[in-house]
Amino acid sequence: MAKPSTVFTCTACGATQTKWSGRCEACGAWNTIVEDVPLSAGPAKKSLGPARGRRLALSDLATSEPEPPRAASGLGEFDRVLGGGLVPASAILVGGDPGIGKSTLLLQAAAAFANQGLKCLYISGEEASAQVRMRARRLGLAEAPVKLATETDLRAILTTLEAEKPDLAIIDSIQTLWADMVDSAPGSVAQVRASAHELTVFAKRHGTAVMLVGHVTKEGQIAGPRVVEHMVDTVLYFEGERGHQFRILRSVKNRFGPADEIGVFEMTGGGLAEVANPSALFLSERGTPAPGAAVFAGIEGTRPVLTEIQALVAPSPLGTPRRSAVGLDAGRLSTTLAVLEARCGIPFAGFDVYLNVAGGLKVTEPAADLAVAAALLSAREDVALPPDCVLFGEISLSGALRPVAQTENRLKEALKLGFSSAIAPERSKLGAPGGMKVRQMPDLTAFVGEIFGAG
Repeated sequence: MAKPSTVFTCTACGATQTKWSGRCEACGAWNTIVEDVPLSAGPAKKSLGPARGRRLALSDLATSEPEPPRAASGLGEFDRVLGGGLVPASAILVGGDPGIGKSTLLLQAAAAFANQGLKCLYISGEEASAQVRMRARRLGLAEAPVKLATETDLRAILTTLEAEKPDLAIIDSIQTLWADMVDSAPGSVAQVRASAHELTVFAKRHGTAVMLVGHVTKEGQIAGPRVVEHMVDTVLYFEGERGHQFRILRSVKNRFGPADEIGVFEMTGGGLAEVANPSALFLSERGTPAPGAAVFAGIEGTRPVLTEIQALVAPSPLGTPRRSAVGLDAGRLSTTLAVLEARCGIPFAGFDVYLNVAGGLKVTEPAADLAVAAALLSAREDVALPPDCVLFGEISLSGALRPVAQTENRLKEALKLGFSSAIAPERSKLGAPGGMKVRQMPDLTAFVGEIFGAG
């Protein structure tokens, strides 16, 4: 490797020259020329070389800066997931299954922000303008002051955004864009990475908030490189089952608000309607208490949500019984079954087990373990649980019940919906509201003996 050429720099003005001299030729200062070490010692075409950039202005951690201003759309559930509203110069990535309602949601959001006085552009790369206008008429948004365009050329889109200077730009979708400096087909990893980078940099430089729609893979992850999720400020997933009218917008990353926050919507003929009280909606179809049903008091982000966990245990004609879980991790179901058999002596070896979270909600927190175990035991013993009781608690491999966070918020939400009793682990910080009877259990064996009369 060739030795990098020596560079001399003036400490007064920063000018560079190839040899030392007593006087700077640029500013005329004397004795200010010093030998400079190149930034990188690699090959000239593969490294930074001797050229230097501008010096950054540094600040300490005690420097106080005001909170970023937020623009509220008026859609309470959408603003909640964003952390309280739209932050200028932010980049937001929205993913979801095909046909789940991503374009409908963002068109409604664009209309809501536009009605609040923001300048909004909706650029579609998948649909023609007539299709977007038809959807707007169906949703009753035809009069909203939203500017519309259809384009897939990234250079043309950035030129238009620079000229229009909107407050919010929605790109539907990032997989349809193509950049002319990348030699690959639209939708490829290189094109998606380049398009997302250019749009994110544009958002930071010009103060425009950019929302990108992303396709998902069969596994439910946003298609393309995961680096796209690291580029943006917020990543939202739009979830829901085709057979349910509920749609859940979940924040899995948010630099301006809490992660794992959810917004609940109901799909109607006139678009997506926000649901202010999702617990009442998820429990609205509960009828006469039946075996295999348990109400779980969970926490989604900062909001307590009550939902019903349903289980079915039936004799299996197969040598290997089936294990099916919808809305819950199948691994946690298998762990709970193993703990019930090893610690409580209740076998499920000859039974098919089916578990479902009602309403299409996906439960990820370990606090659902106790409700899952209760639903499984209720279905196996054909005994209905008390209709006014909620459950929550994490089950360890030893069979002990571990306390969970935000117990008081769970109990308040249950009391508000008419539940009068709860079963929780010992050592939980209750602070129970008046009218709520809480039974604390030390382990799973004590729970089985008290509720089902076996141990």
